[in-house]
Amino acid sequence: MTDTAAARPIHRQLTALGVLTARPVAFVMLGGYVIAWIAFDAESFDMHGGAALGAWLMTLFIQRAAHRDTQAIQAKLDELLRAHEAADADLSDIDAEEPEEIERRRARDRSVRDGPNVSIPKNQKR
Repeated sequence: MTDTAAARPIHRQLTALGVLTARPVAFVMLGGYVIAWIAFDAESFDMHGGAALGAWLMTLFIQRAAHRDTQAIQAKLDELLRAHEAADADLSDIDAEEPEEIERRRARDRSVRDGPNVSIPKNQKR
């Protein structure tokens, strides 16, 4: 997948939206949506609407838990990078990059580390 200049702002906005859904404000927005729904169209708020809101709420819970876990892992890795003298200091700032850029960097680092892509039979060791 190529990363065009036009797609970069969209990628940044999608990443920001994903982070926003992990914040408490997302739950407040959902509550406001429910209140507006009931205030303006109470008769359409039935079992199906409740199920849809339940799925939306669970999605927010899962997103929040995943974001919390990611932030905890990132903090631990940052501390390990600071503590290890031979670590690449540039890696401590990698979380500010877009996911596609991180994937490209990992692929580039993997190719440098592993050398040329040579097929080795499974029964032989490097």
